[in-house]
Amino acid sequence: MTPHQTQLIRESFAHLHRRQAESAELFYGRLFEIAPETRALFKTDIRSQGVKLMESLTVAIASLNDRPGLTAFLKKLGRNHRNYGVEAKHYASVGEALIWTLQTSMGKEFTDETRLAWEILYGDISGVMIKAQEAVS
Repeated sequence: MTPHQTQLIRESFAHLHRRQAESAELFYGRLFEIAPETRALFKTDIRSQGVKLMESLTVAIASLNDRPGLTAFLKKLGRNHRNYGVEAKHYASVGEALIWTLQTSMGKEFTDETRLAWEILYGDISGVMIKAQEAVS
């Protein structure tokens, strides 16, 4: 990921972060629309889950320049998600819902360049989490 892509990620995430509750609601609404089977994975109130989502994204974005720290965080997150019943196949739907949420929230400000940066980042994030999850199996 280039420094410019990192900046695009930070700027676009700031947009979501300012509207945390709304962003989480959009995200989960979209996730459950495209992957209805994922709804059963969430045992807690979806609002509290939205807070957890935004907290995890905040840590990940803040750690973009600390790859070892980011990797350690994502490995732990991946292992935890395995315990919740998340399967590798679910990560694609989560990525799609995340990109959709960004695009919906930002409108024309969500450029192709910003989309590509997020696709790269999410590919990295999901790759680390899936590997950590599979290592526990």
